[in-house]
Amino acid sequence: MAHSHPVKVIDHFRVSPPLGSVPTTSLPLTFFDYPWLLCRPMERLFFYEFPYPTLYLTNNILPILKNSLSLTLQHFFPLASNLMCPPSPQKPYILYKDGDSIPFTVVESMLDFDQLIGDHARVDLRELQCFVPKWPPTRVTSDDTRVVPLLALQVAVFPNSGICIGAKFCHVVADGMAFSHFMKSWASIFRSREDIACLEKSMLPSHDRSGIKDPLGLESIFTKDWWNWASSWDYDLGSTYDDQLRDKVGVTFTIGQTHMERLKDLVSIKCMENYPGQVHVSTFVVACAFTWVNMIKSQEKDASDLLDNDKVYYFVFPADCRHRPEVKLPATYFGNCLAVCYVPAKKSELLGENGVIMAAREIGKKVKELESGVFVGAEKWISKWKEVSEQGRLVTVAGSPKLRAYDTDFGWGRPKKTEVPHIYASGSFHLCECRDGGGGVEIGLALPQDQMDVFSGIFEQGKQNLI
Repeated sequence: MAHSHPVKVIDHFRVSPPLGSVPTTSLPLTFFDYPWLLCRPMERLFFYEFPYPTLYLTNNILPILKNSLSLTLQHFFPLASNLMCPPSPQKPYILYKDGDSIPFTVVESMLDFDQLIGDHARVDLRELQCFVPKWPPTRVTSDDTRVVPLLALQVAVFPNSGICIGAKFCHVVADGMAFSHFMKSWASIFRSREDIACLEKSMLPSHDRSGIKDPLGLESIFTKDWWNWASSWDYDLGSTYDDQLRDKVGVTFTIGQTHMERLKDLVSIKCMENYPGQVHVSTFVVACAFTWVNMIKSQEKDASDLLDNDKVYYFVFPADCRHRPEVKLPATYFGNCLAVCYVPAKKSELLGENGVIMAAREIGKKVKELESGVFVGAEKWISKWKEVSEQGRLVTVAGSPKLRAYDTDFGWGRPKKTEVPHIYASGSFHLCECRDGGGGVEIGLALPQDQMDVFSGIFEQGKQNLI
């Protein structure tokens, strides 16, 4: 391992749903799943206070964690499945067979827990990778079908200090809402000491995909896009991000409720003055606008350089569609149900005096457009990504305050910190609710040191200007 503080592996095993509890099941991918086929695995870490020695974990906690996970996977079996990618022209699909399982690793760390969960600048981001489970290898069958695992888990104990539950999963099997549902269900069963009845009927996941209609033929379009790019799908899903993280520092920024409300008020007033018409203002919209603009500003060595001010930059965000009338899926639907939203803006507009206002207006307008139709422009969800990402002028956001990550309670209280390590390598940022439950937001991102210094100054000054 390339890290200066490697963890010590205590145990490694595999966990499956109870044998015989789930029949062999094949799930077709829907057009909501296809955009995420080329996406690297998602990573999520939950840090909890845990003032017990390692032996207490292995003797008292680990057996219940394993059993409760097995019971949870009985209902969330796609996570224990494999993504099957046969040769063209066959379509990829998810397959569960009795006995399929996920890798579960237990490690011990001697790092300072309190230091690790701080919001301060983290100089060595590779430390966090110690707590992300290693990805099991992809297999290729005799008929050239690629078999891709979909979830790996790891528990790290910090003796007498804390515990970290780390997950790594393929986005093609679940979006943030679905994966959050899984984690909270596992936590509930663990808290109840393996009483499966704690998952009331309304909390059980729905795997019924028959309700997803495709009047625009998006699956056909996305299948073609997939096969156009499948030949380049040769990266190692288990590769580390050491090279991308080497020169970056990561920081968690906070916008408290008071500042957030003032920012929303400012955006509402300014939009009405400068951009007449209906404006959608929410915590998500203004937090993303504030962060996006500050990230663009932090890239500028000379803000007076007008040579490329007409260049178009993009902000990309996913929008949950479960409640949209043309989709009508239950909130408990397990899979992907996201629209991919692209927000363009000229550099000169983002760097202007009203950059945050303009960005919030454009992001809010895109959110508002979803009310008129989730699938407007959907045929370009994949092809647009290729075009925009190659330009290198985009910022994406992972997460949302609505996912309520800090409500994932295994009985040790609310997490002391949650992290989404994969975003640090990608140049995107992570957004979630504040851990204190006070109504603000946390924003996690990583930048080169010089750029982070600039970003931090702009970010904090922007907050001060709201007072």
